[in-house]
Amino acid sequence: MAATLWRRERGRLVLTPHAGQWRAWRSERRFVFVIAGTQSGKTSFGPFWLWREMRRRGPGDYLAVTATYDLFKLKMLPALRELFVEALGVARYRAADRVLEVRPGALGDSDRDGAGARVILRSAAAGGGLESATAKGAWLDECGQDAFTVETWEAVLRRLSLSRGRALATTTPYNAGWLKTQVHDRWLAGDPDIEVVRFASTRNPAFPREEYERARASMPAWRFRMFYRGEMARPEGLVYDAFDDRLHVTEARVPPAEWPRWVGIDFGAVHTALVWLAEDPESGALTAYRESLGGCRTTAEHSAAALGMAEGENVRGWFGGAPGETQQRMDFGAAGVPVQRPPVADVEAGIDRVTDLLRSGRLFVQRGLSGLLDEFGSYRRRLGPDGAPTEEIENRRAFHRLDALRYAVCGWSGGPVSVVKEFWR
Repeated sequence: MAATLWRRERGRLVLTPHAGQWRAWRSERRFVFVIAGTQSGKTSFGPFWLWREMRRRGPGDYLAVTATYDLFKLKMLPALRELFVEALGVARYRAADRVLEVRPGALGDSDRDGAGARVILRSAAAGGGLESATAKGAWLDECGQDAFTVETWEAVLRRLSLSRGRALATTTPYNAGWLKTQVHDRWLAGDPDIEVVRFASTRNPAFPREEYERARASMPAWRFRMFYRGEMARPEGLVYDAFDDRLHVTEARVPPAEWPRWVGIDFGAVHTALVWLAEDPESGALTAYRESLGGCRTTAEHSAAALGMAEGENVRGWFGGAPGETQQRMDFGAAGVPVQRPPVADVEAGIDRVTDLLRSGRLFVQRGLSGLLDEFGSYRRRLGPDGAPTEEIENRRAFHRLDALRYAVCGWSGGPVSVVKEFWR
């Protein structure tokens, strides 16, 4: 815990935040996002905010969620234990359950019945652990990392919904995904529930100015802005760098039933994604208007759900899967969804077709498709030692909705493929 954040005075802990932390402390918005530079005092601030929230809201469960298990072990857990276990002496950590148990009565007047409280610690990968909790408040650390997906954020929101609990998020920006589209942009637009507090690494009095200037001189401008100034920037190497949310995002509405549709499907035992495109007959523009991502279903269940959504709509074609996923297409076909092999097999060629539609202003995404918008801002190529993009796509198997979109676009642009040939190949 940063020594500049607190001190002991007459047996009590006294919080001494810097100006950026103080602004976040004073905010009464429901969702407070501290988007700041590296080593600026984000993680050390989180446990204090959570402790105050627990004393306000009283007994019950609270969440502390970070991006990865390594970050949980190295950053979040030590920060929580230092405050709750060592400095305050109000809790004990149960490693087997990854839970901090706050002793009965420790919350003061809000715990007159001695019910106590728990802080449930999880990483973003522990989806089941989040879904099983009902929480009164949450602290999210490093939620801007790729591993902390929009699905994790939405799971946290569901856990807080019953009590309308508040959340503090502390992170450095790493991409232009959901943190930008679902939080930063909504805050700029005046969302009354969200407050974004931004500050640079040097706001921390202990951060060396020389290190800040070294990074400014040696790093690409976009990277320095994100990692040391806490600013949203466009990362180098975005695969769909032609995508601009100011140009390509439209308001949510159901397209007229007569408009032709194309559906892209990315198969997966855990993540089966569908993206639905509708074509405006007058302009020829395509709009992604529906998305889904789900697992733990049989092919028959996936197919029944898809056919239910397609009822009354003018679906012209279903396209999905890599060239080798013939069996999956056959299984969907047997269940009533005639999924065809996309006419363009090469990934880069498919990316080119999506890019061409974006650059020509003929592809749009409706605002409510948070998953697809998140992937557009996160889908990027790995950077080489010189900082230049390589051909390799970072974590390429994680972008199920963009793969489904690519299949749908290729099906629309390339025309139908014989289902008979597909099944008998």
